[in-house]
Amino acid sequence: VGFGMVIVLIVLGTPIALAFGALAVLMTVWFNADPSYLVPTVFIKIRSVVLLAGPLFILLGNVMDASGLATKLINFVNSVVGQIKSGLGTITVATTAVFGSISGTDSAAIACIGTIMIPRMQDQGYPRGHATALVACAGILGQLVPPSVPMIFYAIVSGNSIPACWAATVGPAIVMVIYYSILNAYSVRKIPLKVSTETYSPKQRVKLTAVATYKALPVLFLPVIVLGGIYGGIVTPTEGACLGVAYTILVALAYRTVGLKTIWNSAISAAVISGVILFMTFFILITSKILVVEGITRQLAEFVMAASPNIYVTLLLLNVILLAMGMMMDDLSGTLLAAAVLYPVAVAAGVHPLHFAAIVGVNLGLGTVTPPTAPMLFLAGRIGNSPPEEYMKPAMFFMWVGMLPLVIITTYWPGLSLFIPGLLGFVH
Repeated sequence: VGFGMVIVLIVLGTPIALAFGALAVLMTVWFNADPSYLVPTVFIKIRSVVLLAGPLFILLGNVMDASGLATKLINFVNSVVGQIKSGLGTITVATTAVFGSISGTDSAAIACIGTIMIPRMQDQGYPRGHATALVACAGILGQLVPPSVPMIFYAIVSGNSIPACWAATVGPAIVMVIYYSILNAYSVRKIPLKVSTETYSPKQRVKLTAVATYKALPVLFLPVIVLGGIYGGIVTPTEGACLGVAYTILVALAYRTVGLKTIWNSAISAAVISGVILFMTFFILITSKILVVEGITRQLAEFVMAASPNIYVTLLLLNVILLAMGMMMDDLSGTLLAAAVLYPVAVAAGVHPLHFAAIVGVNLGLGTVTPPTAPMLFLAGRIGNSPPEEYMKPAMFFMWVGMLPLVIITTYWPGLSLFIPGLLGFVH
């Protein structure tokens, strides 16, 4: 009843945070739970220093978006693959992945990369709808490539390690970058794109690449410093996020691409977004606590296992639910709900917690670009000034030929998501 109410409220246009709040209140009243026990217990998690990593990475992404430093990333990747016919599409996919390793969110990656790359692709001869669809679907990398903000909250709600959950989505992200680059090359093979006719000697090519690399080095160092520090055990995720914010602000000020007012506005925007996220997290944690204490998650797991004792059928059912959730809400809201409700069911069915993190990431990513809601697809459409009839067909191609196989592979091949965590010592 409670989750049906959430769906109805979301369909009616109620803000997701308020829908989660209504769910928490209903659960508290329904099970006669004691607020004097629930609130302090949940508040301990909310005031955790670890939780600060999310808002800080959001601020980092906002500053990167406002600073225009993404242009240097694009020029760097362009110096490597710019002579290939489908090079701009490959640049878009690769740069989105790199930017995702800085911003941690798909919306920031789509907004920043789309603003720059959609006009560039149009100038080269890409149909506007194709360019828009590619940016939207590649934007999913923003929530797969570490440091993913949704995975921070997945780890907190489910009780797992944040770096371990980040590592679990790296395998699917690498496959997606390669596969989407191939799909883009295939889909534009008959389009008369304008390719640079300038020829460079190997020496000139090396020089051009070296110059672009030199100019992009300060930006390229950011994920190395942040992720290297975290996985090297030098800093915690929160300290790494704080270090990344300070470094990004210094680089942006050094390049004179932003002023103090812009940084202040980025901080205000990050604070507003973070407030909504913490609001949702608080109510989801209350709901999760009630479900555990009342034994609802155990009963749900037993019901699913009794209905489908086959693990493959259970995984298919979880995929369908996650895809539907992704179609109705943003990736972060879906991740919070999945970690609270579906995570215990998946673990009881024998799914590794880190494997399920990757399953959640790819399914919700596909859901956010799947009509009728498709928030990330429509965001890219607004950025590219493209109507739905232009980008819907190419988007369907990238979704069902590109993303759906990745969802299937990630779901039924645990090694893809567990290999890198295993190398880092997170899987025993």
